[in-house]
Amino acid sequence: MALPGGGIDSGMDQRQYPAEGIVVYYAPRLCIHAQECVRGLPEVFRRGERPWVQPQHATPDRIAEVIGRCPSGALQYVRLDGGPGEAVPQGISLRFIPNGPVYVRGALEFKTPDGEVIFRGTRAALCRCGASKNKPFCDNSHLETGFEAEGAALEVGRDG
Repeated sequence: MALPGGGIDSGMDQRQYPAEGIVVYYAPRLCIHAQECVRGLPEVFRRGERPWVQPQHATPDRIAEVIGRCPSGALQYVRLDGGPGEAVPQGISLRFIPNGPVYVRGALEFKTPDGEVIFRGTRAALCRCGASKNKPFCDNSHLETGFEAEGAALEVGRDG
């Protein structure tokens, strides 16, 4: 989620990749390798290269559109060109991925039991197999454990 003055606050260590008109932020601990970025904009998200994010190869509009597909929230951005930031969803949506995590979208804030904010953003992939070493976030442990569960989708509006 964009903060006043720029930057994002996911509560995670992030890497920055600036280009004209946009800064891309990447939080490696949140990435579940869904590859929406690599499939959507391979000229920017270049697996196997360093740096792997090269935002100078596309427009800020195109980068923002593809980052919005990242289900884990590992990729985020701040526009420097006056273009729109990521819209904050008005409700909460949950997508239970078959044999995998639950994708959550909305105005999200996760806290520890003692109130420390560990994540603030609009997209997250949460563990539902119980084996993640990065709880509450998915780390793809379900692939190793043989976790099985059906998929489903649920939308909850702000007013209920």
